[in-house]
Amino acid sequence: MRVFCFSGSKIYNFIKDLFFIIIGCLLAAIGTASFLLPCQLSSGGFAGIATIIYYFFDINMATTIMALNIPLFIIGFIKCGPKFILKTMFATFLYSNFIDGFENIKIIFEDRFLASVYGGIFIGIGLALVLKANTSTGGTDLIAHIAQNYKINMKMSNIIMIIDILVVISNLIAFKQLEIGLYSGITIYIIGKMIDIVFEGINFCKVIYIISDKHEEITEVINSEMKRGATSLYAKGSYTRKK
Repeated sequence: MRVFCFSGSKIYNFIKDLFFIIIGCLLAAIGTASFLLPCQLSSGGFAGIATIIYYFFDINMATTIMALNIPLFIIGFIKCGPKFILKTMFATFLYSNFIDGFENIKIIFEDRFLASVYGGIFIGIGLALVLKANTSTGGTDLIAHIAQNYKINMKMSNIIMIIDILVVISNLIAFKQLEIGLYSGITIYIIGKMIDIVFEGINFCKVIYIISDKHEEITEVINSEMKRGATSLYAKGSYTRKK
């Protein structure tokens, strides 16, 4: 007889991830369905494709998003493993159904600029919470994960950006309005910024290590021209035993 034992930390992590996924999908759905969709704007990815299909074929976004993700779930199950894909399927199901629920709750204004800003804020915070749970809402994020498993020599962020740009261009062509593409670009930028803020915080610092034989000259430039401070660290290579 097999006995399954779950430690307190595993239960805590499971509940935390579940909370992040639910709240994240809820916020992302509000941003997509209540802000972007009424103004024909796109956040890229499958949601952007679903927006086009919604206006041209009157098919709700939830159905389109789930349908587009099904082939990715099958490929991802093989390439990324069952644990990641099951969490992604759950998040995608929640996201799609939340969109379905908020689709009829329209924003109280029809200003595309405000919709792009606030839609980006909601979606950015939502996606960041989902990413913190080590999963995704499917679409371009899942494509990027699968591509990495196929050893494609390209960063995940670049893959996502290329796909999002292509989707936004498709929206621009479909609706024949340049401002839709421009406002959608604002949304995508804000989404990226909100994800950075959630992961790194508003006040954060970065450390740069410079390894060079010309450390004295570099320090002088940093102090006199860049008006920044620098700390000298003396180290020795573990293999060469040289400074």
